[in-house]
Amino acid sequence: MESLADRHVEEVPLDQRFQFGANWARFLKLLNEERIRLAEQSLRDFLGVESLAGKRFIDIGSGSGLFSLAARRLGATVHSFDFDPNSVACTAELRSRFFPNDDRWRVERASALDREYLSRLGQFDIVYSWGVLHHTGAMWDALGNVAPLVKDNGLLFIAIYNDQGPVSRRWLAIKKLYNRLPSSLRPLLAGGVAVQQWWRRSVKDALKLQPFRSWRTHGRDRGMSAWRDVVDWVGGYPFEVASPEQIFDFYRDRGFALEKLGTCGGSLGCNQFVFRRISRER
Repeated sequence: MESLADRHVEEVPLDQRFQFGANWARFLKLLNEERIRLAEQSLRDFLGVESLAGKRFIDIGSGSGLFSLAARRLGATVHSFDFDPNSVACTAELRSRFFPNDDRWRVERASALDREYLSRLGQFDIVYSWGVLHHTGAMWDALGNVAPLVKDNGLLFIAIYNDQGPVSRRWLAIKKLYNRLPSSLRPLLAGGVAVQQWWRRSVKDALKLQPFRSWRTHGRDRGMSAWRDVVDWVGGYPFEVASPEQIFDFYRDRGFALEKLGTCGGSLGCNQFVFRRISRER
């Protein structure tokens, strides 16, 4: 029987999908100890823990593998998977670089839309999927699919693009255009977006006699340089959005309680959510 993930590949041809993994592969050259420590601190802060020792952690859509690495360094047993083969390769590269031959960090290629695959994984103390499920082409199915992976009293940490109404629909059109352009023209569109998004901050930095400071320091806690972040944003298709209220209601109806919320202030970007699965023994 054809799976939902298979149908998704047919509905969104590979030449019209953004190649997230290729973007992450370029970023690995910039990875350093500071960025890894910032990723670790990001997990500590949002999850409200100092250590993940003794915890099972799954990274859904592992991308570069940075947060899988951070979780492993914090002591967790880690399962990483991604739909993009280049992202899988990036994650595997980090595992071989920092934890060679480690039997507590598994890396696979799979889809968040493949319920059969997910059903074989068991449950986890922490289910992590940052900025991923809105790129599957079937976001609400993906959001539902990850819920059973969370054990009773476990945590679900996700980030989903904020719904800005007409603005989000315009960005959807831009993202479709980017992925249909010849590769030689894509940097021109991305460059225009970079100017549109960054000129105000660049002017402020210049007035403070700190030229391009914001550009240089952007995204260190997420493991993404400013330029790679722009390319990821403008090219990121498939693309879906949701309001904080929609995400809250969706998981409340599935037995989760909101532990922490970080919004992007009604602007572009992701709202971050940490939910705890309510124990059914209560």
